[in-house]
Amino acid sequence: MQNQSTEKSSQSANVVMTSDSLSVNEGLRIRSNWAKRSFDLLFAVTVLLLSAPLFLLGSLLAKIQSTGPVFYKAKRIGKGGTIFEMYKFRTMVINADQLGGGLTIHKDSRVTPIGRILRFTKLDELPNLINVIKGEMSLIGPRPEAPNYVKYYTETQKQVLLVKPGITGPSQIANRNEEEKLAAQIDPEHFYITELMPKKLELDLHYVATQCFISDIKWLLKTFWVIIFPPKEKKHIGESGNLPNI
Repeated sequence: MQNQSTEKSSQSANVVMTSDSLSVNEGLRIRSNWAKRSFDLLFAVTVLLLSAPLFLLGSLLAKIQSTGPVFYKAKRIGKGGTIFEMYKFRTMVINADQLGGGLTIHKDSRVTPIGRILRFTKLDELPNLINVIKGEMSLIGPRPEAPNYVKYYTETQKQVLLVKPGITGPSQIANRNEEEKLAAQIDPEHFYITELMPKKLELDLHYVATQCFISDIKWLLKTFWVIIFPPKEKKHIGESGNLPNI
């Protein structure tokens, strides 16, 4: 009887310890999410205020390049599979989606001359900060995909939808020259779906599994580094040589 009582007490203690452990982990997760969201807001608002002249310049360039709206609103899949409109400065001619596929390749004829400058300098993505402020995106996270590509995700790959998509992150940094790689393919669409996208998702899944606030800061710093000092050797998706050890 005493042994049974001791065994039950031990089992009960294990349950309590497991419950406490879960509570601690949940608390850490909540604090991490709070820190991430607070930093996202502070950074996005600060950058938008400081870059107001650049924002105005980007708007002006997007407007004078051709007739049409300043912003391009791309439908993307966000956290939980929700659809949202991702803001970018328009870099293509009107109705570009109807003139070609959903992918943009190097020297794409749909991209305007001014649009090439905006894309090269990454100024076209500055309006993404509006999505961050609205809570639809984060600074760091998996790059949001269009619905017509998300439909190819496996059940495992859909786990990237557990977090908010990001402006930058591991797969974006590793694949900075994606347009050039696509341009070298006979069938860019097929190559993207069967080769590039799965490799991007591998990096995104690893990010989701290991994400923390400190690693987000490191990825942000890495992003600035590769923009200011682009790697001489052009690495692409899945090539770890283009990624720092974080």
